[in-house]
Amino acid sequence: MPLPPPAGLGTSSPPSRAQDHHDPESPSLGRRPGPWPPRMDAGGNQNPRTMGSWARRTGFRSNMSGESAASTISDTDVSNADATLHLKAPNSADLSGGAAPRTPVENGSAAKDPGATPTKVYTPPVSSKRGTGGIDSENVSGVQQSSGQLRGHYRDSEVDMGSQQDMDDVLMAKQSHMKYEIRETPGLVPLILYGLQHYFSIVGSLVLTPLIFVPAMGGSNEDVAKVVSTMLLVTGITTLLHSFFGSRLPLVQGASFAYLAPILTIIHSPEFSSVRQNRFKHIMRELQGAVIISSVFQMVVGYTGLMSIILRVINPVVVAPTVAAIGLAFFSYAFPVVGTCVEIGLPQLLIVLFFALYLRKISVFGHRVFQVYAVPLGLGIIWAYAFLLTETGAYNYKGCNMKLPPSAACQRHVFTMKHCRTDVSTALKDAAWFRFPYPLQWGAPRFSFKTGLVMMAASIIATVDSVGTYHATSLLVASRAPSPGVVSRSIGLEGITSALAGIFGTGAGATTLTENVHTIAVTKMGSRRAVEFGACVLIILALVGKVGAFIASIPTVIVAGLLAFMWTLLTALGLSNLRYSETGSSRNVLIVGLSLFTALSVPAYFQQYGNAAVNAVTEPYFQPYAVAQHGPVKTKNHGANFVLNSVLSMHMVIAFLVAFVLDNTVPGSRQERGVYIWCRPRSARNEPAVVKDYGLPVGRKLFSKVKWVGL
Repeated sequence: MPLPPPAGLGTSSPPSRAQDHHDPESPSLGRRPGPWPPRMDAGGNQNPRTMGSWARRTGFRSNMSGESAASTISDTDVSNADATLHLKAPNSADLSGGAAPRTPVENGSAAKDPGATPTKVYTPPVSSKRGTGGIDSENVSGVQQSSGQLRGHYRDSEVDMGSQQDMDDVLMAKQSHMKYEIRETPGLVPLILYGLQHYFSIVGSLVLTPLIFVPAMGGSNEDVAKVVSTMLLVTGITTLLHSFFGSRLPLVQGASFAYLAPILTIIHSPEFSSVRQNRFKHIMRELQGAVIISSVFQMVVGYTGLMSIILRVINPVVVAPTVAAIGLAFFSYAFPVVGTCVEIGLPQLLIVLFFALYLRKISVFGHRVFQVYAVPLGLGIIWAYAFLLTETGAYNYKGCNMKLPPSAACQRHVFTMKHCRTDVSTALKDAAWFRFPYPLQWGAPRFSFKTGLVMMAASIIATVDSVGTYHATSLLVASRAPSPGVVSRSIGLEGITSALAGIFGTGAGATTLTENVHTIAVTKMGSRRAVEFGACVLIILALVGKVGAFIASIPTVIVAGLLAFMWTLLTALGLSNLRYSETGSSRNVLIVGLSLFTALSVPAYFQQYGNAAVNAVTEPYFQPYAVAQHGPVKTKNHGANFVLNSVLSMHMVIAFLVAFVLDNTVPGSRQERGVYIWCRPRSARNEPAVVKDYGLPVGRKLFSKVKWVGL
């Protein structure tokens, strides 16, 4: 008497979403289904030869909720179209350890075998309308068709299909947790809504950094408004370029926080401490040249294919502390500035956290408005609150005027007025309605080797950041992770976009913003069309001078409260990369812990060394960035002193160096390290879904010959 088939095989059906709706580990939640039933070898075990990744060979399943289907995606060559799905027919031979013959599945029915138990194959139902996530009863019929047969693949298994329609659209199951996938085009209303909310949710990362470094350069309110408008224009242009010719993922290109520390270090270098006239333009031209020099590094690494080799040594254990250190680096700025007007700054920070955490599950018309719009909502509420305080005379002090040199009695009051009043900035009143940011608007860039090397350190960190962002985003919206060639192509294009940012004069490079991952996960919008629409809107807004002036008029204390939240989010997103590795491993825990500790301790040594003898910085929260004037590295070469003191005082650089060296020298399995699984080039070129996700709209033939920067 034959034994009944084991659970999950034979006549059983796949687990329904209703059964495991409350199971956080259910494979049907937040990921595409794999082949059903799973491939089995003759001994009843998973056949490692048919599995393309260490995760499938080892049977590793992450217990983190953020783990996606990347580890379960086979990287086997899908060109092997002769592979047929087999199911083992259990019988008495299984009890003795003998191998039972396989039962091939042909046209939806098992081959006739008197010694085998007939089995049924579950064909995953596919909706006739891509994007609905539902089940189409017309497609549940199986694999028999009256017309000619067409072999298509569904993950690792292959079935015979009879229709000549686009098989990758029909057979690739939709991500159950996404409203729109990467190639889908929403309707007009969803397109506008999601396109705008994608940028509103990361507004703090897009335009708030100039409000920090432009005043530190001696720039006026008008200069701040011009830099903000320029940044909007460059963000729109570079995002469109990346969407068409880069990774083609729905990612925004903007001024990454990785560039902020080098910018502040260059601003407070000894070379510019004595400059008084046109100090803003003088330093901006220096920053332009440094950004252009650093962009060459990304272009060379990307378009020569060197990035494909570097990817082998960049893993989650390296990316996590590096990105986290970018956010942690500004702890000396955030709350000290918030404390300058604590009655406004502290409520700003608390209300954003309240929206993002306590009200995150509240939906309005199906949209989690408080979680998505936590930053703009908090900005609007607290700005209105500060305006009421200003208009009601809360910051009016008799005999004190901000425009006049303060007396001894008014010195403290003037400090409060400058940081708390909402009418300090006159940018909105003085700005023109229309202004076109043009290249070289600040003058010709000044190229200096030492500042270029300092900015190149930021490019290296931004590249590591982008690698983690590409991988995490692809698991949310695309059919597979990109191939190493696509990543190389994307890094090379980031070099081009950074060069454009340097030419236009934003002061920072234009690279991928990590905050996109959080936005996509919350909004469930993976369509690149929505991001492209939002980029076009940014270009239009950049031409309206009042928009940039409006942003430039945000009080500094409010900016600090918003940035404190954005840096917190960036730190959390960096640490979330550990979900791809074994987070409980003592090896990984020690590497990440040591990386973060040294990232805080080593820069503190450089920043405090000889600091008492130097008093060149008026604002105390900018004092750590004057390290080039008093750092411990003192050689005969002043340029080398500047580069080494500046680079080794950056938290993100120390975190990267420690994590990179330890992760690639301390023994550990691929499963333990959580090595990123990238799509194999040969497999990618033979999968229509992958080609459509990452293939270029034009120039495919050119890049098909240059395989190290394409599929």
